[in-house]
Amino acid sequence: MFLRTALHMFLSRRAPEIGVHDVARLRLRVMPIDIDVLGHMNNGVYLSVMDLGRLDLLVRSGVWSRFQRLGYYPVVANESISFRRSLQPWQRYVLETRIVGYDAKAVYVEQRFAVDGEVFARAFLRGRFLKKSGGVVTMAELSEAVGIDTTQLPPPEWLARWASDVAMPASKAPAPSDW
Repeated sequence: MFLRTALHMFLSRRAPEIGVHDVARLRLRVMPIDIDVLGHMNNGVYLSVMDLGRLDLLVRSGVWSRFQRLGYYPVVANESISFRRSLQPWQRYVLETRIVGYDAKAVYVEQRFAVDGEVFARAFLRGRFLKKSGGVVTMAELSEAVGIDTTQLPPPEWLARWASDVAMPASKAPAPSDW
């Protein structure tokens, strides 16, 4: 994924600019390294490829360069994906990425894998931004850096409930693996 990420970083920097709330579309192809023993794109690869779509959105909207200057970087807190049809070797598809909301701590993103306008898989994630110097980027800091009002786009109610239902304890809180 490192080489693929570097390639798409290069391509995204040369692609047309978009707004932070626009849909970023990345045209991709299922490569042999994406295939599992069943002959289709491996379920784990979808999650890795989704990183490329989010990076494309951040780069093309200008957010990536601002965050680099500020020492901010993205992390995924929660993610969920649903599959409808399998992507096959060498098949072309479009990865669509858009921000669907913000809560008091995080950004919600929807991503779709589409072939000829038909959704094959759809994912939702909740992400945060951290500071290289340590700590979490607050929504006020994010709003100021991007020039948006995050309070104007709350996540859909079901998505906020999902995030709450699947949340893990804070990193400094105990999280024993008791079955």
